[in-house]
Amino acid sequence: MIVRNEAERLERCLASVAGFVDEMVLLDTGSSDATVAIAERCGAVVHQLPWPGDFAPARNAALELVGGDWVLVLDADEQLLPAARQPLQQLIREPDLLLVTLLRHERGARQSPYSSVSRLFRRHAGIGWSGRYHAQVDDSVLALIQREPHWRIADCPEPALVHDGYRPELLASGEKARRLRQAMERDLAQRPGDPYACAKLGSLEVSEGRRGRGIALLEQGLAHCPAAAVAERYELLLHLAIARTPDEPGRAIALYRQALALPLAPRISLGARLNLAALLADLAAADGGASAAGRSLLEEGAQLAREATAAAPELGLAWARLAQVQRRSGDLAAAIEAYQRAISLDPGQPEWQQNLAAAQLLAGDLEGARQGFRQAIQLWRQQGQAAAAEDLRRRLGPLMKLDD
Repeated sequence: MIVRNEAERLERCLASVAGFVDEMVLLDTGSSDATVAIAERCGAVVHQLPWPGDFAPARNAALELVGGDWVLVLDADEQLLPAARQPLQQLIREPDLLLVTLLRHERGARQSPYSSVSRLFRRHAGIGWSGRYHAQVDDSVLALIQREPHWRIADCPEPALVHDGYRPELLASGEKARRLRQAMERDLAQRPGDPYACAKLGSLEVSEGRRGRGIALLEQGLAHCPAAAVAERYELLLHLAIARTPDEPGRAIALYRQALALPLAPRISLGARLNLAALLADLAAADGGASAAGRSLLEEGAQLAREATAAAPELGLAWARLAQVQRRSGDLAAAIEAYQRAISLDPGQPEWQQNLAAAQLLAGDLEGARQGFRQAIQLWRQQGQAAAAEDLRRRLGPLMKLDD
């Protein structure tokens, strides 16, 4: 691990690997809080290094300090999931395996609920980190396999990590986005048109409201993206579809379909599948849903949402999207059941609670709707969204009495 001022979350991270790893090696780059004390209390060995300017040299320095046959690399905002321990232990016993790609659950992320990261690999002199931001070992692994072709790469079938770094409330401070932007701009200046850099910076531009530049960067990256770079092509298509949706929904649909045609694991392509399902449902609603075209859109959206729940039944967002399509289709009973499933998996979503209550109201369950709206208002307030809570209460005034 590379750490600096991670006292708030470091213990959770280290506890998640207790009993799974033989040693915990932390490279501290100048903490002024209790990070070092917490790490040592948890049994980690802590080394010091002045911050070298980016992560690749820091991670390479840390790599020289470990002694195990295999290396698991974590950030402080990540934890190892218990269900992944046994599959990972089985994989690393295979003598010709060089690297295990891990599925990481991006908790709170709406566009890409899962990502694939190269964080578990055999300790080998030929493996090292490169890249100014989002440093990776992938380039060195591929070069090593070219020299020593007996090595192979495998995927862990179970989600292995959970990551909190992209939750909206953590990004709201802007500090992480600011640091990322600086690194991306430098990298893009050195490598104009690079698909990876264009995907990262273009998606950031779109998310921050600068759609024009974002679209230009994403299209530039797509034009330079080789067919073999499937992960980069998917990310470019996904974020280009997001950017095109407000003004060109038809073009966005085509882009989402191109993204879904790529050979990717179902969990990795969830973002495109869920976004397309929502877009089709919205277009069907605008059409009134009664025409043959509207029914076709709803059927495709429902199929996409069902595929998402089959691929990731543990993901509340997938069930919420299925509920959205089912409600638009008029199947209130199925929508209510799907919303309840979503909330049971992720109970802190006031929008889902509000939508469930609205479906219950339409279905004639007045008391269930009343309780649901109360819960939604409470969640909005707890999350600092007082205006949303009061707006919901105001709109419900003519319909029902919320207070006993």
